[in-house]
Amino acid sequence: MSQTEMEMSGGPAGETQRTGTVKRKMWGGLRQQWKLLGLFEIDQQHKFYSLTSMMKEGLSAAVQNTIDNPPPDELSEDDYRLEVTQIHKDFRMETFAGPVFASLRRSLGMTEKEYQHSLSSDGSYLQFISNSKSKADFFLTNDKRFFLKTQNKREVQFLLSNLRIYMEHLEKYPHSLLVKFLGVHRIKIPHRRKKYFIVMQSVFYPDDRINARYDIKGCEVSRWTDPAPEGSQVIVVLKDLNFEGQYITLDQHRPWLLRQVEIDTSFLQRLNVLDYSLLVAHQPLHQDERHQCLSFATLIMRTKKSVITCSSPTHVGMPTVPGAVPEEDSALLVSEMDGRTGSCSVAESGGGSNLGSAPSGRPCTEQPVGTVTNSMELRDFQAQNRRLLPNFRNPLHVIDGPEHRYFVGIIDIFTVYSFKKRLEHWWKRLRHPGQAFSTVSPPAYCLRLCQWVQDHTR
Repeated sequence: MSQTEMEMSGGPAGETQRTGTVKRKMWGGLRQQWKLLGLFEIDQQHKFYSLTSMMKEGLSAAVQNTIDNPPPDELSEDDYRLEVTQIHKDFRMETFAGPVFASLRRSLGMTEKEYQHSLSSDGSYLQFISNSKSKADFFLTNDKRFFLKTQNKREVQFLLSNLRIYMEHLEKYPHSLLVKFLGVHRIKIPHRRKKYFIVMQSVFYPDDRINARYDIKGCEVSRWTDPAPEGSQVIVVLKDLNFEGQYITLDQHRPWLLRQVEIDTSFLQRLNVLDYSLLVAHQPLHQDERHQCLSFATLIMRTKKSVITCSSPTHVGMPTVPGAVPEEDSALLVSEMDGRTGSCSVAESGGGSNLGSAPSGRPCTEQPVGTVTNSMELRDFQAQNRRLLPNFRNPLHVIDGPEHRYFVGIIDIFTVYSFKKRLEHWWKRLRHPGQAFSTVSPPAYCLRLCQWVQDHTR
């Protein structure tokens, strides 16, 4: 038998050659993945093309179901426990707590049609390959507005079991920096493992001019990433040690950020979680953005966007966390709020960081800023519930400083401080004596991240 015949027949020589080829391909694939950090289009040759095609089809149908059956004005316990299964040709898609997430999307000023369009547009999804140790797969919609991340069953159950208090937190602090979860789903493909995934609003949207991205945990062990070569198009998310010597320069917005990080991390401490990250990115402001003199119309528009108080994530109607207000509406807003000139001057002189919101249970009415800031009843709700949002497509995660625009958000909130994590903590104490590592108790983690923000802002 010839060498070729032996290989075709699966003989020893052929088997040895195939084994060597497979090993070389696996090693080559790993090296290629390490080199190719960043975003890659999922075309028909991509290993995730089939999965993401199912995601697009399933999500389109799931959102259409919400369009046809809008969430009720008052969410019930059944809405939080609801599971809807839709059958497709090659798979089934399950949607968890659909009315709750639809209500949150609406509170963000997002229509179901635009959400559906982003998730199911003709453009391919993008795969995001990072230097994260997570085993999850990350995808972005073609417009980069929404992240889709695979999760394990435990993480999904954790989110769903804490969904009500998560929603209550966003209701109380609608300008929270916590990542906004917009949907939880599961795909069932015959003879394959179930695949859970969540949909999130991207903190770094739009990313056209972002020139640096950081994942901050407030510690130093394993917190350095080699930057991309100069001129490279590779997207690298840097870490704590890469940020040393730099500052987030916000001026009058700094007190708001410090307090909001404290509030959000205290909430995560209540959930007994750790290892979450503060995402930070920046881009230079245009010259006209740095020295803008806000017109009265623009100021009114930004104030209205920031102080709508007619609803909450648990009640549909007017959005409590406002979306963008079109520029052309500014003239109408001036006429609506004519006579509130004093209110706007109060907002601007305060740097936009002392706006309040109605306390829970109080009838919702839109109030002039002057009324809000002077009200004894609302004084405890000042500064953190509302701020003067920038006129931008992702205002909740964007803060403008004198020279730079910053994108800030808190992600990865699923790691519970379990017995296993406690053991990891003691092992790391032995391995890294005197050094700061990520696995510490939730109170310590909360305090340390707040301290990092305190030390790296001005």
